[in-house]
Amino acid sequence: MLNKYARAFFTRVLTPFAAFLLRRGVSPDAVTLIGTAGVVVGALVFFPRGEFFWGTIVITLFVFSDLVDGNMARQAGISSRWGAFLDSTLDRVADGAIFGGFALWYAGKGDDNALCAVAIFCLASGQVVSYTKARGESIGLPVAVNGLVERAERLVVSLVAAGLAGLHAFGVPGIDILLPIALWAVAVGSAVTLGQRVVTVRRESAEADAAAAAGPGPGGAGGGGRQGSGSAS
Repeated sequence: MLNKYARAFFTRVLTPFAAFLLRRGVSPDAVTLIGTAGVVVGALVFFPRGEFFWGTIVITLFVFSDLVDGNMARQAGISSRWGAFLDSTLDRVADGAIFGGFALWYAGKGDDNALCAVAIFCLASGQVVSYTKARGESIGLPVAVNGLVERAERLVVSLVAAGLAGLHAFGVPGIDILLPIALWAVAVGSAVTLGQRVVTVRRESAEADAAAAAGPGPGGAGGGGRQGSGSAS
């Protein structure tokens, strides 16, 4: 849901910066790699130590690379399957680092096995939610549903809560409860989204199988499917 509006807004805002990087000879792939490295460092260095505020600040500085690299590719006219693949793959790495950082905190000094398990579930379910769409598209189905919680929602809810919870270290009382609430919300939302996508793929596959059994369409039955789009949602 947030993807539809936030991406359009930030694309307009970041277009001049993307153009500047292109003029300096920076490639979209370099921005993708640097952005992912920054997110991973911010998540795995700060979050396991409970430094949520500074970790969120570092991650936020780099997370917009996901929008900048695509903007650069479009401006330069060099969009490619490789770029889409790299971007989508490294998005999974960044997401894993963020929720892995939360899990490490709760497994260590945070001392809460239940929240550690919730963070691990958020990590795993986020990966599977993205996989269901990419896999469905790879076998020729449109997967015409986004679902309740996409990647943008997972990141915004988790990082905003983590940043605010980090203010507890500066003497703001009671605010640290926001991160557990956010993790539970992301976990439930991801489970609902996964269910929505599985139901959609089941319905679309049944319709496709029925159409194939009725006879070849204009494009033929083509069992091999088309190349997946590598959705990052």
